[in-house]
Amino acid sequence: MWFRRSPLPATLRRALPLARAERVLASAELADDRWAVATTADLVVLGPGSDEISTRRPWCDVDRGVFDPERSELAVEWVDAAPDTVLRLVNPERTPFPQALRERVQWSVVLSETVAVPGGDVKVAVRRTADGHFFSQAVAGPGVDLDDPRVSRVVDATESRVRGASGLPV
Repeated sequence: MWFRRSPLPATLRRALPLARAERVLASAELADDRWAVATTADLVVLGPGSDEISTRRPWCDVDRGVFDPERSELAVEWVDAAPDTVLRLVNPERTPFPQALRERVQWSVVLSETVAVPGGDVKVAVRRTADGHFFSQAVAGPGVDLDDPRVSRVVDATESRVRGASGLPV
């Protein structure tokens, strides 16, 4: 599928602070006059003012994105259970932004395993930061109490396993 890029307006591109090696991969105009930008390091939501950043978070903070084509909405779910960020795309068929989001989240996941625990599931993963550092995280599903000793035993064992498999100290 070929996409026409939704060009990020020059004023917004100039206002977007980028780290030395960071670059813009894709952008999408949003229905509320903001712009969503996928950089090599972060998910950024700009505007509506040229110097206003409403969201800037690294890819390893994104649990997943869910696209609803009927509503042209991309719901970004966060690993820290913050409220979803809903991005209503003006022209979803004209931007590679949803694909860029998917690819960056997948790039940040080195290894993951989902385990059943009392109350639901926990996703344990080794993730990668933009500068290449690895770390582990556990994301509890709804109804899971990570402080429950039965849950924490399973999560700790799973975390040790995925850390060891990825080369991190156990």
